[in-house]
Amino acid sequence: MLVRPVKAFALLSTGLLSGAFGYGAVNVAYAFRIVPLDVRLTFHTALMQVNGVVMQTLMAMAIISSLVLAVMTRAVPRLLAAGAVALAVTSFLVTRFGNVPINGQIKRWAVTSAPADHATILQRWEAFHFLRTAAAFIAFLLIVLLVSVGDRREKPGAAE
Repeated sequence: MLVRPVKAFALLSTGLLSGAFGYGAVNVAYAFRIVPLDVRLTFHTALMQVNGVVMQTLMAMAIISSLVLAVMTRAVPRLLAAGAVALAVTSFLVTRFGNVPINGQIKRWAVTSAPADHATILQRWEAFHFLRTAAAFIAFLLIVLLVSVGDRREKPGAAE
């Protein structure tokens, strides 16, 4: 049956998305706070050029694989997969309408100068980043739960 490979792909894609955002939240965001502003702006701009394609691909993989899983399953697994879809879409929307516009501002600041309220704008970028990270992490947890529940139900003699 195709459900097993779809579960594996959903687990992989939501895990990669959660891990990538988590690494950024724990390591990159912290490093951004302690380096001089010009270094942060230059590095942030360079990082976003690479991250754009990678993160969009991970978000698409997480959304599509979870959606396919929601269509292929029933009952509680379907609800878990649908929740993962909603959260992966949330991470995309927060990125698209929260982080991306600020990334555009940061790109301009890197070649000109940051405005007086740059600290507030950078804090907003971090808040959006933590929100999308939380959404991706919870989506991953839902898929982990789905896979765990499914494996328990598929094993003969397992308690329900």
